[in-house]
Amino acid sequence: MKTYIRRREKNDNLIVLYGGWGTDENVFAPSCNDDFDFILFYNYSADEALVLPETKTYKSVILIGWSLGVWAAEYLSPRTGIKPDITIAVNGTPVPADNHYGIPLKVFEGTLNNINELSMEKFYLRMFGNKKNYLRNIDRIPHRSMKSLHDELRWLYNRIMEQTDSGFRWDYAVISEGDRVFPAKNMNEYWQKRPDTRHIVLPLPHYFFHEWNSFLDFAEYVKTFGEKKRAKAARQKLPAT
Repeated sequence: MKTYIRRREKNDNLIVLYGGWGTDENVFAPSCNDDFDFILFYNYSADEALVLPETKTYKSVILIGWSLGVWAAEYLSPRTGIKPDITIAVNGTPVPADNHYGIPLKVFEGTLNNINELSMEKFYLRMFGNKKNYLRNIDRIPHRSMKSLHDELRWLYNRIMEQTDSGFRWDYAVISEGDRVFPAKNMNEYWQKRPDTRHIVLPLPHYFFHEWNSFLDFAEYVKTFGEKKRAKAARQKLPAT
């Protein structure tokens, strides 16, 4: 696993992000600023020691799992020792290779068996939703070798097939209606089974972090959206007066 860290002494907010397959810091660094510390975990098959900054007290620690990073957060976060205050699953589920709750197995295995430059270009196009959005975010395309992409997806596939329920707590699950990587229907079916997780659906593609100024702004949006949704549900349950 590789680690990317941005840290400023004055910051008292920390964002911890588990990236999806095939990513690197180029995908996420544009959504960082100097208002929060940032730790990114990615390229999970890389044979590198876990690197973390010195212990620091934060006012808020927010963990975001994106795409296959939702699964990775459950599998890997216990070894980091980082205890989040809020957890947000974005366009993924803890069972990412699944015909009902994740990416259908035929699609997942087909991707694994056909990794080349053309297939990756098509994958990133689906990730951003369409050609216009792809070109808008061309600077966020990862810089990865074909071998590293294949090794990582093979590692992920093998670990995913082995894992059992970790009991990890997700406060929010954000789902994109226009997701062309994880079927929105499958994600909805999974998260509807988790009443303890607040469920948010947005009209966006698989990757959408560029729609906010920063990850901290995105997290604030999710918390505000979730609170409004919970308040609305509570009002609907009140007896008529």
